[in-house]
Amino acid sequence: MKIIRFSLGQLQANCYFLIEGSECLIIDPADDASFIIEELQRRKLKLAGMFATHGHFDHIMAAGEIQLSLNVPFYISRKDLFLVKRLNETAKYFLGFDPHSLPPSNIKNLQEGKFEVGSLKLEIIRSPGHTPGSVCYYFSKEKIIFTGDTLFKQGIGRYDFSYSNKNDLEQSLKKLFKLSKKTTVYPGHGEVTNIENETNTMIV
Repeated sequence: MKIIRFSLGQLQANCYFLIEGSECLIIDPADDASFIIEELQRRKLKLAGMFATHGHFDHIMAAGEIQLSLNVPFYISRKDLFLVKRLNETAKYFLGFDPHSLPPSNIKNLQEGKFEVGSLKLEIIRSPGHTPGSVCYYFSKEKIIFTGDTLFKQGIGRYDFSYSNKNDLEQSLKKLFKLSKKTTVYPGHGEVTNIENETNTMIV
């Protein structure tokens, strides 16, 4: 499996292409639908689905517009659907303007456990704390995990939102730190790291 990372939008959220042959999954479509569609076409990739690590606007803004061109499902935990509904309202608060983003449709609920889409097999790990519906995507064979805003390189996600939960985030981090220390971590912002380097990253 080949992984390509793009940092998109004003908040530089990481958008990942997971490529197997000519098939592609997107983790966190972020912002800039036109760029994403052009990249898929340029690389001659067939998009099988889009997966959100959580419902914050900077990770999902492009999803609806991508769906206008490509009829693919959008996967997210139902516990973060309230954030999807607030997409433009929240974006305006943080960015200072209303982006008028098209909300995603054809939404599929994610549940913890093993999951297959196309030729790719992954495990969905619930990681609430930053948001109630935060999830991580773990590929055991490749020893890689996509952590969204739960875990970064030398940092963790915010837990000061009204819907965040510090204790939940602590438990989510403990769960991740039980993975192999060699597991590569692809976060929602910033650079790639691994579990070994982050095992001392805890809430203070």
